[in-house]
Amino acid sequence: MPNVPGLRSCYAKVGRFVYFGRMLDKIRLHAAGQLPADYVSNLGEAQPFFFDARCCRFLGVAYDQLRVRTLQGGTDEEILAWVEARGTRRSDDDCMVWNRFMSKVGWRDERAALLRDRIAKLGLTNQGIETGFDYIDVDEGRDPVAARAWEAI
Repeated sequence: MPNVPGLRSCYAKVGRFVYFGRMLDKIRLHAAGQLPADYVSNLGEAQPFFFDARCCRFLGVAYDQLRVRTLQGGTDEEILAWVEARGTRRSDDDCMVWNRFMSKVGWRDERAALLRDRIAKLGLTNQGIETGFDYIDVDEGRDPVAARAWEAI
């Protein structure tokens, strides 16, 4: 998949959370008709092990409600404040565990075989991809290894 303008890395944080900003980007791009078709099936909570669903469960907010709020406008931080006021309160420790967990999905876990298959299918071997976040970044033209993206978490 090529680089999608306006779609940030999974590693990018909004407040204390990785991935949240990317989910907001996908909501906005989909509403504007600018999200590639390959990404649409990953939206929302239909796939419980996909990142949108995991993020919504962790935050304690329904994806459909988040989508409506996001499309009402506002900054990422304003939307996050809305989520935190309505969802599950998370401590700094919760956020640290969330960020570390999400950034390592696909590394020595139940998703590892799927990740290896996707890497091979797209010919991305020898790219330093170890996690789902790495895979997405490389697939979209970013280099998480060179950027050492995990250090910013």
